[in-house]
Amino acid sequence: MAKVPQLDTVQEDTGHGSLFIYANAKLHRYRGRLDRISSIALDPAPSLDLIRCIAKEL
Repeated sequence: MAKVPQLDTVQEDTGHGSLFIYANAKLHRYRGRLDRISSIALDPAPSLDLIRCIAKEL
C-alpha cells in the first residue's frame, strides 16, 4: 500500500486573493476543520435525496 503524502500547504481564498499557509499549527487547524466537516457531512446518496426533497417543496 502506498504512503499518502502529508499536507504541507493550504491555499485559502480571502477577500484580498489567495493566501498560502505553511505553518504546521495552522495546517493542523485546517485539517481538524476538514475532519469535522467530513464527519458530519451526508454521504452523496442521502445528500441527493435531501436536495430532491427540498426541490419538490419549492
